[in-house]
Amino acid sequence: MSETVQVAAVPVSGRIYLDKQSPAAYQALVRTADAVRATAAEAGLDRILVELVNLRVSQLNGCAFCLDVHTRAALRAGETTRRLGVLAAWRDTGLFTARERAALALAEATTRPADALAQERAYEEARGVFGDDELSAVIWVAVTINAFNRVSILSKHPVREAPTG
Repeated sequence: MSETVQVAAVPVSGRIYLDKQSPAAYQALVRTADAVRATAAEAGLDRILVELVNLRVSQLNGCAFCLDVHTRAALRAGETTRRLGVLAAWRDTGLFTARERAALALAEATTRPADALAQERAYEEARGVFGDDELSAVIWVAVTINAFNRVSILSKHPVREAPTG
């Protein structure tokens, strides 16, 4: 899901920024993200879990811009650099809870829906640890960040140096 981030109107890459070119469509996506964030909170999903889903989906999609945004959001929510550093290999560590592991598997299945077997396994695992509202919220978080990834990747939104001083 997205933070409001200002980017220049004219991209260096020569591509149009979809958010600037079609602001009404982009604002509809932002409103969707706001609704999904509220849904996740109402379902009782921890902010760190939400950010882990955002980050894992962004890793799979290769979205540098969203990785930057959501790494900072995860750190603000209290996530550790250690866990962020091994997130891409979450299956090979004991650092993530059963709920986080289920959410990450479901996020991967949402991002790669063509793997029907992995999708079934992830969904069943998630059913074992999440209630209906939580399960729905995790899927909506993954769906929404997938949409933002596509906007940022196709727009080639840049990751800029952080201001110093």
